[in-house]
Amino acid sequence: MSKVRRARGPGRVNLIGDHTDYNEGLALPMAIGLGADITFTPSDSPLIVVESTAYDQRVAIPLGQPGSPHGPASDLATREPAWSRLIAAMIALCRPPFGGTIHIQSTVPAGSGLSSSAAVAVALAEVLTSRREAVEVARLCQEAEHLAGVPVGIMDPLICAGGREGHALLIDFSTLATQEVALPSELEVIVVDSGQPRTLGASGYATRVAECRSAARVIGPLGLASEESLSSLVDPLLRKRARHVITESRRTQECAVALGEGRVVEAGALMVESHLSLAHDFEVSTDRLDGLVEALVGRPGVLGARMTGAGFGGAVVALTRPGALDLSTIPEAAWRVEAVDGTVAVRR
Repeated sequence: MSKVRRARGPGRVNLIGDHTDYNEGLALPMAIGLGADITFTPSDSPLIVVESTAYDQRVAIPLGQPGSPHGPASDLATREPAWSRLIAAMIALCRPPFGGTIHIQSTVPAGSGLSSSAAVAVALAEVLTSRREAVEVARLCQEAEHLAGVPVGIMDPLICAGGREGHALLIDFSTLATQEVALPSELEVIVVDSGQPRTLGASGYATRVAECRSAARVIGPLGLASEESLSSLVDPLLRKRARHVITESRRTQECAVALGEGRVVEAGALMVESHLSLAHDFEVSTDRLDGLVEALVGRPGVLGARMTGAGFGGAVVALTRPGALDLSTIPEAAWRVEAVDGTVAVRR
């Protein structure tokens, strides 16, 4: 019997570039120290029993049957409890040759927009498979999310697998090419939980994906389209959605260059522009997120802030001067985060 395997999957915070990954645009995320620790203890059981410190129940997931491409995946999108769907999908896709027990302990708050699901998925990939490349791991995790009923892009698992210490990662989703962007030492990254949780499966995420696909049928992949092409979209709603993606990709490129050159004030201003676009053109912000961004930007030493992640709740990310924010003065849960290695980088 194989020995016990352990892995840590980091969470992520996206500095800029949301709802661009499934539109062949750009994003600038970083892996963070908040994460999920997974222990897999193999046995000769035909089941994998999963337990998590976040839930007071255990679930038993059968191993896939020979000849079935996804094992027990046919009912994944509706299986209960809901938190087990992604785990069951990863098990179905990875097809481990033996059962056992999986124990999950996570410090990423669920529903915070810091990618608690991708943190778990990449750690599961590490203990259940031998995949070696970040893109390969990310594609596997994305497929599992889709089987579980959530049509996510590839950004979250890609940064959680391929992040680099001290760097954000500029990702071009039209090619999956990545470029490391060193974060200036005169910056701190602060994440503040709005206290308004969200789940992608229960939010308007799938609706936004569908709207973007409708716009792309007219003007092509939104992340590659020009602002001039917006005039071809007759539907004003689709025009707004496309305008966000097109301008967000431009802002992301500009922000990566600004950070790389140490122009931190410019990077902060681009983050504020990004939030306004997400709030007004893409309509995925909330009153609570808007108020939190406004309050943070009004504090001395805060260079910029924006909602981060898919929206409809979750967290806000801020760029600040070192020591500008005393986290004890923020009523909401807040963290000072640093860029860490993803699972693939740790293995190397």
